[in-house]
Amino acid sequence: MKIVAMIARLLLGLMFFVFGLNHFLNFIPMGQLPAGAAGQFTLLMISTHYIHVVAAIEVLGAILLLVNRYVPLGLTLLAPIIVNILLVQVLMMPNGLAIGGVVTVLWLVAFLPVRSAFAGLFQQRVQA
Repeated sequence: MKIVAMIARLLLGLMFFVFGLNHFLNFIPMGQLPAGAAGQFTLLMISTHYIHVVAAIEVLGAILLLVNRYVPLGLTLLAPIIVNILLVQVLMMPNGLAIGGVVTVLWLVAFLPVRSAFAGLFQQRVQA
């Protein structure tokens, strides 16, 4: 399981590092925007430069996963981005749902070995 988790962590880190950097360096052509609401949403994120903030968080989280330091922090940074990917695909582009599913499974597999770092989040009550 350790090797599977390491591979998942590295794949997740590599994916977010490459695609996060692509927002800054444009080395992978983006192609046409999707039709409908997904295209409008993407255009809005690009025109307001919000995509650069998201990309910077992607790259930072990916670096943490790739260098195997502060992995829980890296997973925490990437989790809301993954939720957003899933929501966009479920609500606006259901044909791309497989990509979000793969990223989610990789995140869960990378999360399992470090889940003890998140134990405090799942306490019902905290002693003051």
